[in-house]
Amino acid sequence: MPVGVIESLDHEARGIARQDGKTVFVDGALPGETVEYASFRRKPSYELAHLVKILKPSNARVEPLCPHFGVCGGCVMQHMEPAAQVAAKQRVLEDSLWRIGRVRPESMLPPIHGAPWGYRHRARLGVRKIDAEKGVMIGFHEWRSSYIADIKQCSVLRPDVSRLLLPLRELFASLSVVDRLQQLEISVGEHCVALLLRILAPLNSNDQRLLREFADFHQVVFYLQPKGPDSITRFYPTAGPRLSYTLPEFDLEFDFLPTDFTQVNHAVNQVMVRRALRLLDPQPGERIADMFCGLGNFTLPIARSGAHVLGVEGSQGLVKRGRESARINGLADRVEFGVANLFECTEKTIRAFGAFDKMLIDPPREGAIELVRSLGECKPARIVYVSCHPGTLARDAAVLVNTHGYRFVTAGAVNMFPHTAHVESIAVFEQP
Repeated sequence: MPVGVIESLDHEARGIARQDGKTVFVDGALPGETVEYASFRRKPSYELAHLVKILKPSNARVEPLCPHFGVCGGCVMQHMEPAAQVAAKQRVLEDSLWRIGRVRPESMLPPIHGAPWGYRHRARLGVRKIDAEKGVMIGFHEWRSSYIADIKQCSVLRPDVSRLLLPLRELFASLSVVDRLQQLEISVGEHCVALLLRILAPLNSNDQRLLREFADFHQVVFYLQPKGPDSITRFYPTAGPRLSYTLPEFDLEFDFLPTDFTQVNHAVNQVMVRRALRLLDPQPGERIADMFCGLGNFTLPIARSGAHVLGVEGSQGLVKRGRESARINGLADRVEFGVANLFECTEKTIRAFGAFDKMLIDPPREGAIELVRSLGECKPARIVYVSCHPGTLARDAAVLVNTHGYRFVTAGAVNMFPHTAHVESIAVFEQP
């Protein structure tokens, strides 16, 4: 059995060892460990391997809290001490910036992190009926599999939501249309817990009664989605608590639908917005762009500073709810929203938006390559880039630095998803 010394973690939280000129990626191994491994895929320059035995453990290795760890694919780093996870993600960010973009910031920001357990306010879980005896399974997908993990609790969900998993299994097993129930989407708001059922058949009267009784007893709100996103309806109770989240520091509240994109970690989101605003430093009278603005998570805090903000987003529905939030929060006179596909933007698109003093960019995992390429003569003095993928940030940073001449001022990791390999970050670019 081959033996390797683990040097670091990659972007999927696999241990990296070097052996005979090859890079070996070992699932479950931690930096500093000496391990035995078994390769399951061999390529000319690398191998993928399973951990067989730990010969010398890392000081950062801990016992996973969740009994489903190793099977459930929701978490991949519970065997690593939370502070060490944060440090490892900061290194992944630095390594990606240099290896992919050949860029380095002038300084590194301290990582943003929060509570490692009970932080998830959103989750999308699969639902599967097994048989009459075993009933229904609810869970994330198994690690590197399309099968649903049979979980009975989840340590990263809010505890009150985790406690709903077993009662929900019983409820779903009793529905006449359980075979057509594909997915459960959980959204925890400031005032309620919303449960969206993707169910491809109509409920009969008994099904409806069971859902109403469950909602009343557990104080949750059911939404139904029989078809596409436009088919979502609030089933029960039809009136009552709003589904919303808040940014108390900016005196803001945002209403959203269960399928709208919102950050899963409300506490870390509040710190991230605070940092982004400090780095952007919006001033009264400035004109600022918020690209990929979504519901206005950054747009409205920027407007609170007195600046005028244009939020641009590809989804008409998100823009509609962003405008409504601006109105409810008393910011409609400082905020303008526009709908545009920023994945296909050109210099002409950017010029049509007008001139900006500063810009915030918060794209999905695909990054913002067409946007940064298209800045042309419309380059703002400062760009704050909030990223959810260090690889695409590195690629886009190279364009900003090498094509447009920006200084890469600073960057730092954001641990939005403890115990996962997901790395978010904030980066700042300035015109010299």
